[in-house]
Amino acid sequence: MIDLETLAARALAVRPRADAPYSGFSVGAAVQGESGSVHLGANVESASYGLSICAERVAMAAAAVAGDRRIVAIAVVTDVDPPATPCGACRQWLAERASPDAPVLLVSTSGARTQSTVGALLPEAFRLR
Repeated sequence: MIDLETLAARALAVRPRADAPYSGFSVGAAVQGESGSVHLGANVESASYGLSICAERVAMAAAAVAGDRRIVAIAVVTDVDPPATPCGACRQWLAERASPDAPVLLVSTSGARTQSTVGALLPEAFRLR
């Protein structure tokens, strides 16, 4: 069973662990794997910006390392209204690890929320055949 409220609460709780000294834009993410386990991530920046990694990909990598290769839901918390959506790289990672109908809950620290799906965020995602 997918509990988006629990995912949102876990993403909010991990957000302060972000290491964002350059942008000041802290993001927390929580993914639920196919096993039912929840895996967390926060963004980690580098002075060489392209080497930074987003919270969503940190959470998906943590899931993979734990053996959860399929994602069934994700919640992402930012401090902007409306809540920020995942970047293109994170959308591609999601498209490769979740079904198009997997829910994506976007939450702002102010309480604003939007909900989407992986397929709506990245229609016609690139896939190797």
